[in-house]
Amino acid sequence: MTSADPLSDVLRSVRLRGGVFFHVSCRDEWSAQAASARELGPMVMPGAEHVIEYHLFVKGAGWVAVDGEPPMRLEPGDLIMLPHGDAHVVSSAPGLKPVEDDGGWLLEARDAPKPIPITYRGGMFLPGQGLPSEEASTVLLCGFVACDLKPFNPLIDALPRLLRLRAADVGAWVAPIMEQAVAEWDSPRAGGGALLQRVSEMVFADATRRYLDALPAQAQGWLGALRDRQVGRAIGLMHAEPGRPWTMDELGRRAGLSRSALHERFVAFTGLPPMQYLTHWRIQCGARLLRESQANVADVAQQVGYDSEAAFSRAFKRATGLPPATWRREQSAAAN
Repeated sequence: MTSADPLSDVLRSVRLRGGVFFHVSCRDEWSAQAASARELGPMVMPGAEHVIEYHLFVKGAGWVAVDGEPPMRLEPGDLIMLPHGDAHVVSSAPGLKPVEDDGGWLLEARDAPKPIPITYRGGMFLPGQGLPSEEASTVLLCGFVACDLKPFNPLIDALPRLLRLRAADVGAWVAPIMEQAVAEWDSPRAGGGALLQRVSEMVFADATRRYLDALPAQAQGWLGALRDRQVGRAIGLMHAEPGRPWTMDELGRRAGLSRSALHERFVAFTGLPPMQYLTHWRIQCGARLLRESQANVADVAQQVGYDSEAAFSRAFKRATGLPPATWRREQSAAAN
């Protein structure tokens, strides 16, 4: 059901889904406002709990800014993600007033062939229209990734508001696939939309693991916990066997710490005691089983470490607001 690779476990269990994809051509002075994920999500990915936007600068440079953070300059080949779904401005220079856009065109364009062309030029915003690459000063590829936040997603809070990967740090496979996306815009082919959806998922997963690899040794948060030898070991053990009747004594022994030292260190990194983290992860595993299998609630409860269906149902309702059977029916209805 799970593995000893907690990052992969979470990426699988929170249901990453790629979505709408834009090919944006800009020239002269330009500035674009992107609404927050809360506003944008229902238009681009209806039903998604959380939406993350990213931009890859294929040609030219630009700036990305969110309130409360200094503007960030992006060079050709750089990738920027907004894991928390902040409203932001992408522009040719800091401080430029964005072109007015009420977003209404998104509803009409949601089912159009991907990538959807957009042009910014001379103070104008032209959705559905593209520029030849040689006429554009800047070309961006913009995508969306949706994921679940409930019952338990420790990853999103562990990521920064702006996650930038410089061109030299972007996975070597990303640029060729993105270039193929540009080719799909110039000459659409069957299956291109499905391909682009998968690209968004892979880009997010790769950016996340590269951010993890680059974290300093003493970084806090859930990703920092994965990097810590003892706490990361304890998290890996719980992910590998969520149904095991773990005790603090056994976790501490296998992680190489006393139970009190593990508790203190675990809380310092994640903000949660180990046993509370285990409860959250068990509920997340149970939710995945309810969604993806035909197992009854009692069997799911046993697989994720609960002695009784009643105990699992109480914990599940505390985490999601719904009993397991009701939650499963609603998930099935939403998928259909």
